[in-house]
Amino acid sequence: MLELSPKTNLLEENAYKYSLQDVRDPNLFRDVYNYEEVPKVGFNHTRVPMSMPENIWITDTTFRDGQQSINPYTVDQIVDLFKLMSKLGGPYGLIRMSEFFVYSERDREAVARCQDLGLRFPEITTWIRATREDFKLVKDLGIRETGILVSCSDYHIFKKLKMTRKEAMEMYLDTVREAFNAGVMPRCHLEDITRADFYGFVVPFVNELMKLSDDAHIPVRIRACDTMGYGVPYSEVSLPRSVPGIIYGLQHYSGVTSDMLEWHGHNDFYKAVSNAATAWLFGASGVNCTLLGIGERTGNVPLEAMVFEYASLRGSFDGMDPTVITDIADYYRNEIGYKIPPMTPFVGRNFNLTRAGIHADGLLKDEEIYNIFDTEKILKRPAMVAINKNSGLAGIAYWMNQNYVLRGDDMVDKHDPVVLKLKEWVDAEYEGGRTSMLSNDEIEGKIEEISNGKYKRRNS
Repeated sequence: MLELSPKTNLLEENAYKYSLQDVRDPNLFRDVYNYEEVPKVGFNHTRVPMSMPENIWITDTTFRDGQQSINPYTVDQIVDLFKLMSKLGGPYGLIRMSEFFVYSERDREAVARCQDLGLRFPEITTWIRATREDFKLVKDLGIRETGILVSCSDYHIFKKLKMTRKEAMEMYLDTVREAFNAGVMPRCHLEDITRADFYGFVVPFVNELMKLSDDAHIPVRIRACDTMGYGVPYSEVSLPRSVPGIIYGLQHYSGVTSDMLEWHGHNDFYKAVSNAATAWLFGASGVNCTLLGIGERTGNVPLEAMVFEYASLRGSFDGMDPTVITDIADYYRNEIGYKIPPMTPFVGRNFNLTRAGIHADGLLKDEEIYNIFDTEKILKRPAMVAINKNSGLAGIAYWMNQNYVLRGDDMVDKHDPVVLKLKEWVDAEYEGGRTSMLSNDEIEGKIEEISNGKYKRRNS
């Protein structure tokens, strides 16, 4: 049967109707996921169309998924980070939502205090156990939307839940009915979708969700969760690992609109950011992230990375304020005590520092030669050079001015007594046989000593 697609405005076949395949034995995709070997990427040479939505945005799970991998944030820390996140997202709410636990009294206090800020964005959402009591709790808190777990791979259905696919589907649908009855919009977290039988379970299940949604006149959001980081962004890859295929399939075979479709990924195979960007490109409006990528195992999609992905794809930050990323990183270092790996893009201490002598020389002549963009303008982070045996007085002065953010009359030049004494110390270190680089901590300690405490050692 041919129907005119409202999405592509083309006549398309509409004969693909997928029913639940209630198999006796779990499909664990052993040809792909042989536990004793690295997971394999199979290609089927099926190409799906790129279809970026008109509107794309970022959602946050720092206070839910991210919080599970570090010491819990205090209420004050959650409030402070929430305010910074709102400022970063800008007036158009490109950081659209932020997800909270509501289990404990501390969780609920954090929600209440963030609600009291009166900020339009990010919208506060929750993640709950799928029980009638928790739905009532969410409703009483004035929360419009909540996440619920609907694991969709046979690894979870058969091995964890000890159910059949039909039993799992019926349990999930009953849970969603409870949410609708409570007047709450459910966000269904399709856990482990990159190991799921897409046409045998995922599509039939989501089709049933869409029917319930239509009957209840309440929308349902679908979060495709790459729980183990198995997704890949390459074109023409077979399901279940194909990110383009998953996004296209949920739209084409289940009718999930872009604004109701969200990607949640992990970084186990270094693909979190590229997978999230691919989800945008192929039709999901939302990508779910955490600040600094902090999360389970290797972490989630770093929120700050997707701010830059957005600007790269759209040509503008559209009101987002990327300088706040530096404020957030400083807050993690100074208030939370979190150690950010120094080479981490955008937030690590050394992300725009050059150590190679020839690179430092080029940077001193024109920073555009070796700096990725105007990091001082966009991130309040001027380009840096490392101090080594080839550093002259000018290089040391440049390092001090940048490292201590010295401006105007506070800037030092190559004739400054501290610069001269530091140069003597550096030369003595290498003349004494040193071959390794000088660390920031060593240099700052020596400067603090030479300057009699005028320049204090900074937090790493």
